[in-house]
Amino acid sequence: MTESNGKNDNPEKPAASAEPVVSKPYIMPDDPEEGSVEALTKEAAEARDKMLRTLAEMENLRKRTAREVSDARTYGISGFARDVLDIADNLQRALDAVPAEAKASADPGLKSLIEGVELTERSLHNALEKNGVRKFDPAGEKFDPNIHQAMYEVPDPSVPAGTIAQVIQAGYMIGERILRPALVGVAKGGPKVAASE
Repeated sequence: MTESNGKNDNPEKPAASAEPVVSKPYIMPDDPEEGSVEALTKEAAEARDKMLRTLAEMENLRKRTAREVSDARTYGISGFARDVLDIADNLQRALDAVPAEAKASADPGLKSLIEGVELTERSLHNALEKNGVRKFDPAGEKFDPNIHQAMYEVPDPSVPAGTIAQVIQAGYMIGERILRPALVGVAKGGPKVAASE
């Protein structure tokens, strides 16, 4: 009998307890598998779409904010301008109350007063115009309910029906908006206004 020292004396025969090692490729968790390429392509397209939508929303927000700032600058004084229009109307009424004959034959003190009121009225209108408020007098124009307010009808066959025959109170615009419509008397009974007008 041969002595065993725990070593395999037969070099041709491997030990029975050792299994052959088979090397398997390791797949990283974030490596694409066969079916996930389409999913990643779809995910990338969705991310690109979200990014483009966000950029478009930001551009729209920038434009809207710029427009709101511009409107605030232009139309921010609307309330104040409406209050000042009452003063302009009163100055005009004061000037209209003095007949032309009285102006011509007035003593120097009254003439100075009238000139002062006229100067104040011009100065007020210049200040309003500097701030984008302008007066419009629509006499002779076709009636437009968007910018005129009809107070009554005037039977005047000499002008076409629907034409503004009298202006009771001038209108004012601020920028492109109506601050106050013109109060007018509209002609009726004349020939119809041509459609081309």
